[in-house]
Amino acid sequence: MKFPYGIHDFQRLIEGGYFYVDRTAAIRDIENAGDQLLFLRPRRFGKSLLLSMLENYYDLARADRFDTLFGHLAIGRDPTPLHNAYLVMKWDFSLVSAQGSAEEITRRLNQHINNRIIDVQNKYDSHLKFQAKIQDDNAIASFESLCSAISRSGFKLYLLIDEYDNFAN
Repeated sequence: MKFPYGIHDFQRLIEGGYFYVDRTAAIRDIENAGDQLLFLRPRRFGKSLLLSMLENYYDLARADRFDTLFGHLAIGRDPTPLHNAYLVMKWDFSLVSAQGSAEEITRRLNQHINNRIIDVQNKYDSHLKFQAKIQDDNAIASFESLCSAISRSGFKLYLLIDEYDNFAN
């Protein structure tokens, strides 16, 4: 039995045959809990793996992998109607250095979010009828443009934010 210490990539964990405690039954509770959720847990307690699991579950582009990834798990035997129904975007603020001046941090944060927007546009190119306008110095405006493009294309976005406390640590 392989133990996945430090692995927070759900697909890699499942396909690699690592030990996994099935927590997928909680997806139904998560869907019933509301639209904006905040998971507060201690460090090294599985938050990133949970987000990766949700990313794989909701991602429209991974629908062909659903049975492989979830078929043997609780949610795979009784999926919710929302599985593989979203365009998924993930922000990982641990990738944004919190060192330097406020202007430098803001620039890196704008760059990270804009890069994720570009990733989403590339990943879901065949689904999007419209493209977002990227504003290098204003990621919020870029994100609003992406949300509009997704909505006008008839889809919804599932946004996952990991390491949200990076700037406070």
